[in-house]
Amino acid sequence: MVEPIQGEAGVVVPDAGYLKKVRELCTKYNVLWIADEVQTGLCRTGRWLCVDHENVQPDILCLGKALSGGVYPVSAVLANDDVMLVIKPGEHGSTYGGNPLACKVAIAALEVLEEENLAQNAEVMGKFLRSELEKLPQNKVKIVRGKGLLNAIVINDSFDAWEVCLKLRDNGLLAKPTHGDIIRFAPPLVINKEEMTQCIEIIHKTITSL
Repeated sequence: MVEPIQGEAGVVVPDAGYLKKVRELCTKYNVLWIADEVQTGLCRTGRWLCVDHENVQPDILCLGKALSGGVYPVSAVLANDDVMLVIKPGEHGSTYGGNPLACKVAIAALEVLEEENLAQNAEVMGKFLRSELEKLPQNKVKIVRGKGLLNAIVINDSFDAWEVCLKLRDNGLLAKPTHGDIIRFAPPLVINKEEMTQCIEIIHKTITSL
């Protein structure tokens, strides 16, 4: 089971070719590859799925979060017939599985992702964000990483990520700390250039004032 990009670990992006190697090894040794794309899936990284960056297909795919556009709790597990039909009718049940309202919300969210080209927007806005984050003082920010609109900075050990996030909040921007020295930035997929510029200005103002 693999997250194509580790989210809670601090947006850890694997080396190019890593996912292809995962696919090759799982195929070679007849191991099912489960891709957890709850955070990375559905346009977040600049592609419909993060695995699409390397043109590979997992055996089982987990989706959630963006599947409902933040409106309703929805998650899904996708697999081909060889995997899914191992479970015969009547062998597995779920109290709220197949909820009609949830399904309608999910369909609407998927339509918005496609009609508004949000994967492309995430790709373009993400590159812009990272290019500007790279300009932050290197004595305060050690690493900038991410794909699309899933990004993070690793700050100098002398600063506390939680305290920095509180300063960002006070300046008008919400961000999430993790592991003490990492701050994650995951703007909404609909963000535009003007809004992103405002976010970057707040980040620069906050970091340079440390």
